[in-house]
Amino acid sequence: MTIKEKIESLREELNKHNYNYYVLDNATISDYEFDIKLKELEKLEEEHPEFFDENSPTQRVGGQITKNFNTITHKNRMYSLDNSYSKEDLLDWEKRIQKMLGTTEVEYTCELKYDGASINLTFENGKFVRAVTRGDGVQGDEVTTNIRTIKSIPLVISEDFVSNFEMRGEIILPLEGFNLMNEERVANGEEPYRNPRNTASGSLKLQDSGEVAKRPLDCLLYQVVTNERKYKTHFESLEAARKAGFKVPHTIELAKSIEEVLEFVNRWDEKRHDLPYETDGVVIKVNSLEQQDELGYTSKSPRWAIAYKFKAEQVSTILNEITYQVGRTGAITPVANLEPVHLAGTIVKRASLHNSDQIEKLDVRVGDTVYVEKGGEIIPKIMGVDLSMRPSDSEPTRYATHCPECGTELVRTDGDAKHYCPNEFGCAPQITGRIQHYISRKAMDIDGLGAETVDLLYKEGLIENYADLYELTVDQIIPLERMAEKSAQNMVDGIVKSKEIAFEKVLFALGIRFVGETVAKKLAKHFKSIDNLINADFDTLINVDEIGEKIAESVINFSKDEKNLATISRLKSYGVQLEISQEELENQSTKLEGKIIVVSGVFHQMSRNELKKAIEDNGGKVSSSISKKTSFIVAGDNMGPSKLTKAQDLGVSIITEQDFINMIN
Repeated sequence: MTIKEKIESLREELNKHNYNYYVLDNATISDYEFDIKLKELEKLEEEHPEFFDENSPTQRVGGQITKNFNTITHKNRMYSLDNSYSKEDLLDWEKRIQKMLGTTEVEYTCELKYDGASINLTFENGKFVRAVTRGDGVQGDEVTTNIRTIKSIPLVISEDFVSNFEMRGEIILPLEGFNLMNEERVANGEEPYRNPRNTASGSLKLQDSGEVAKRPLDCLLYQVVTNERKYKTHFESLEAARKAGFKVPHTIELAKSIEEVLEFVNRWDEKRHDLPYETDGVVIKVNSLEQQDELGYTSKSPRWAIAYKFKAEQVSTILNEITYQVGRTGAITPVANLEPVHLAGTIVKRASLHNSDQIEKLDVRVGDTVYVEKGGEIIPKIMGVDLSMRPSDSEPTRYATHCPECGTELVRTDGDAKHYCPNEFGCAPQITGRIQHYISRKAMDIDGLGAETVDLLYKEGLIENYADLYELTVDQIIPLERMAEKSAQNMVDGIVKSKEIAFEKVLFALGIRFVGETVAKKLAKHFKSIDNLINADFDTLINVDEIGEKIAESVINFSKDEKNLATISRLKSYGVQLEISQEELENQSTKLEGKIIVVSGVFHQMSRNELKKAIEDNGGKVSSSISKKTSFIVAGDNMGPSKLTKAQDLGVSIITEQDFINMIN
């Protein structure tokens, strides 16, 4: 046996032992024997560096330092899930998907919703190459070095699985390991960690991978993302992933109906407390991958999946004070300041009271004993008041009449739940809030600049709006607290780089009220430049697909304000992209304008997402369901029989993938 063959043989053997121990929980070798073989491999690799492999079992011990975690755009977006809390929610979801699919023949998978940090693992030619956190779903932080230390994640997989794919999962900290870590911290006189979820998430961003390796992190996998059409169902793909070496929990089950889904939910609502890790609900997915493709996505979530959240934990505590926060749009949010209380793994001190109507409805008062729970087990909210504990001198809450920051009298328009501070350009939280929104990841994504720095720059009189960012110099920034030459240069470089951001994101970044990501994309696509948008009248705006009166009025109000126009003029002068680039325009046309098109089946020359983008780039609108308004259907292989029947009944024409390509070319 050659040296190379010996090294490869040891790697294969050690990988198998890792899999048996960390995935199957079935050790086939003692720790001592494993360490002897690992040392033998380390020695051979050290003597023969020409055979180095970053996926070798010897690389799992960590030791590399990552000073900056690079931001990586996900090849396939990581969507969030819609939540449900009752049988009625699930039945409504089932009706929606059955209507869209045109069939009641839908099978589901039920999986526990693991409470950890979402991760996306990329494999190429069967080898692990990259790990990226979920981030905002569009892009996240690369944590490859740290993920390599988690021994339940295979670094090389068997050849009979798909070769190029992404594996989605959750990095968790099992309860036993979490408790041992806390025992050690307490013994060393350190503060214990609050909960496993936050500790797992924080572990991924430690700079020293050697420290990550010491933590008993685990990875539970729940989705295979690939263009290879090897498996027909989600369940089948996970079974194959488990055989290939991934830790896919055995708790996943198939269900034929919502009744069977609820049976799974009720069973695990009781049994979850016996699990070695935390879980906060159940994820239900349409099992057929073809049906998943048919259903597609909304702007935020897959239509083919939904999370059922277990009933939130509820505690009672004292409401000490009601304060008021001012948002970037001037919206006022009342906040309950509570006597600190332990809830769902964290210490809760504050909870949202939403608006004056909610305060009046609950009759919440300072000094009350209130019931608090986490909405979706994330944001604490007050659910009610224990009237039996109300103090005798209690007085009804009088909602604020003036802005807590600038003293301006608050306003409230008809039909609006919130009060607003109208002092848009003189109220500090609104000024800094707009700038913070502008620099955020989903908007201009400016590296080296965060919310605290924006506050500091504003207090020092260096910026008053987001256009001022482009005049900042390194010399101005260096004297600021916690700033050095390198961090100042990184900030300036990040601001300069933001000039490359596409118009649709710039439009979202401007912070026009009611213009979110999706609306900004539609407006950018339709008007193609900020000048065209600013000059549009009310009728022109509401004739744009999905733009209503409220959005149109908001755009017009923004466009009439001289301060906004001056800011936009400055942004133009700095080179910010305030129109669709020539390159993008060349890829667009009006060939499909006014057409409503349904995409159905499996395609070969273009992916489903590429097809949909091509429709939109040529002025068409993609619809998920067939109706009398459908212009035509682009059909691939295995088009659903119910959709075919419906198309024939309605007389909707069906074209092939090649017909469509010819049409747009």
